[in-house]
Formats: sequence, structure tokens, C-alpha cells
Amino acid sequence: QVQVVESGGDLVHPGGSLRLSCVTSGFTFNMYNMNWYRHVPGKERELVAGISRNGGRPTYVDSAKGRFTISRDNGQNTVYLQMNNLNPDDTGVYYCNAKHYLSGREYWGQGTQVTVSS
Repeated sequence: QVQVVESGGDLVHPGGSLRLSCVTSGFTFNMYNMNWYRHVPGKERELVAGISRNGGRPTYVDSAKGRFTISRDNGQNTVYLQMNNLNPDDTGVYYCNAKHYLSGREYWGQGTQVTVSS
């Protein structure tokens, strides 16, 4: 049974930091590129950060560059998103996505809420 479980979302003040975690099971983790998406009501889901299956070539949306860091631990089947210097525009539900590097098969988590507000 495939499981993709995010955690770490919270309410933080502008300038604060959060670390999101995504623990997975039920599939061969190192065959999947991993991504973090953000969804804000009324907007399309946005790809925030991605990392290839071997941990190389991280990519970020322009608004996250220099503030967010995606990483993965293939031994623990887990991907992380370190978010620093948060601002209200970072508010949203963050979803973990696994995408097979050849077939494109995808798995999604249930999301974790990040709210940045004073």
C-alpha cells in the first residue's frame, strides 16, 4: 500500500522558518523524482521545488530561490522542504508528489497547511 504523508505545516510569523517532511512507503523511492507543490484557493497548484531521484538537480520556483531548500534521504524514503524567511505569499497547502522518472506514474500526499501571518 502506497503512503505519502506530509507533516511540518504550521502558523508562523513573516520571517520565520518551517521544515516540511514527506515520509513515503509502498514504492521504490529512489525511482521517483520528488516534488513539493503549493495550492492556494482560487489558484492553480504550483510546483514550488523538485529534486531528482538521486538527489541532484534541485529546481525551484523563482519566488522560492534563495529561501527554500529541497532535500531527500533515500535511506529513509523521505523528502524535505526547508523554508526560510517566509512571507504571507508562501501561505497555502503544500503537497508532496512522487513521479516515476520513466513512466511518469505519480503519487500524492494529503497536504499540510502552511500559514504565514502576523
